Amino acid sequence: MKENSESVFIESAPKSLEKHLGNTLRHIRLENGLTIAEVAERASISRGMLSKIENGLTSPSLEKLEQLANALGVTLSKLFHDYDTPKGGAQYVKSGEGMEVVRRGTKCGHTYHLLAYDQGPQKLFEPFLISLEEQGEIFAPFEHHGTEFIYMLEGQLEYTVGDELYVLEPGDSLTFNAEQPHRPENIRQMPVRYLAIIFYNSLDNQAESD
Repeated sequence: MKENSESVFIESAPKSLEKHLGNTLRHIRLENGLTIAEVAERASISRGMLSKIENGLTSPSLEKLEQLANALGVTLSKLFHDYDTPKGGAQYVKSGEGMEVVRRGTKCGHTYHLLAYDQGPQKLFEPFLISLEEQGEIFAPFEHHGTEFIYMLEGQLEYTVGDELYVLEPGDSLTFNAEQPHRPENIRQMPVRYLAIIFYNSLDNQAESD
């Protein structure tokens, strides 16, 4: 019964970093059928310290966290997995509330609103709502890793990929290897709004995109 009550606590605990780390450590320990004494001995820390960490009563050093991760047979990043992620794993962004970010195309008149994000430095994909509301300078070509998908929402735009020119109107889509030079060539009808979703082919090969 004691083990079950601990599991219930894990599900309902607040999401402060200390609580998150403590709950994650406890959850992994219980999954592996280990006692506090066993893990404390493996990690070379006191049972009292481990109990405080599991209950979110103290902030462990990175060194202690690494010792605990090794003792539990998991990576250090596993302890931070899902921290600050909404319950259910969904990210909800209301219309007009996407986070405005600066990218290389910003200096060419692009406005970028990031519609979703991955926790941590590595990303599998990035969805942007891109707006062009005035005729700007000649757009420099972009090249970056991954596959890019464009879906036209508003306006009319000439867009080049490699040596090919495409005229994009609302409802049109374009998918291409983003390592080819690509860029908006000419705005035919303003304002222009389109979705640009970049899917990265490898977690190890990411570069700043347009």
